[in-house]
Amino acid sequence: MKRTNEQIAMRVSLHTILGNIALTAFQLFAGIFGRSVAMVADAIHGLSDLISTIIVMIGIKLANQKPDKQHPYGHERFECVAAILLSAILFATGVGIGWAGLQQILEREFRPMAIPGLIALIAAVVGIVVKEAMYWYKRHAAKKINSSALMADAWHHRSDSLSSIGSFGGILGARLGFPILDAVAAIIICLFILKVAVDIFRDAVGKMTDKACDEQTEAAMRDLILEQASVVEVDVLKTRLFGDKIYVDVEISVDGSHTLCEAHDVAQDVHDVIEAAFPTVKHCTVHVNPAESDPGVEDDGNRPTD
Repeated sequence: MKRTNEQIAMRVSLHTILGNIALTAFQLFAGIFGRSVAMVADAIHGLSDLISTIIVMIGIKLANQKPDKQHPYGHERFECVAAILLSAILFATGVGIGWAGLQQILEREFRPMAIPGLIALIAAVVGIVVKEAMYWYKRHAAKKINSSALMADAWHHRSDSLSSIGSFGGILGARLGFPILDAVAAIIICLFILKVAVDIFRDAVGKMTDKACDEQTEAAMRDLILEQASVVEVDVLKTRLFGDKIYVDVEISVDGSHTLCEAHDVAQDVHDVIEAAFPTVKHCTVHVNPAESDPGVEDDGNRPTD
């Protein structure tokens, strides 16, 4: 049986929650017995992934509710709310990592209390590999179901992978006598995470404020409409993002001699082909205008809409 988008998101999220629990337990063990403060901190930081994934699951669950009287257009924007919350968590994570590294550099406190053991170094490598695998796993699912919240959570896994790289650098540096490497890596990682957080925030806000689709998508829609029989011209084409779905409003010109039923059939054909060709289109509204008898007269696009 074909899985729904919600089922895919929940299955992927559950898998990463179980993976995070196992990884955090191992890193905590390695940090304690390997005498690595950095690894213990990385394990605790990994717990934030559990919180973010739960937020994603709640957001997707709410977004997939059926329309009701208070929300006749559906609840897709709850995914945007989840993505904004995750961008805030990512931003705070990035600031925390960067601030810790900057403090180390300014205070020149690089000498560890104890040389970390080899198990702490191994745990850092395992953390990098597992978190990066989670990133690609969740990123693939997010692209498949076009989920901004799931994509934001995937980037949270990537931030943890980068954090583990910082831990690896700090542990290795401490073992080699150069603990400053941890602080330098932390600041670089901080800048990367902050950029990702801002990008996720901008994308989510755009989807909550009726931002139009990209030009390539609109051009593809326009070409497809013009391919339909009896369509003379596309007078107006407007798109708006509603969460991870798209609403389309289009005005087409057809031969004015068509009967009402014939014009309706043309509009229905355009409606059906748009929704079939673009799976993320939730609804397409088509308005029919009589074609201008004088080809030299240009349409100003200001005809009344339905």
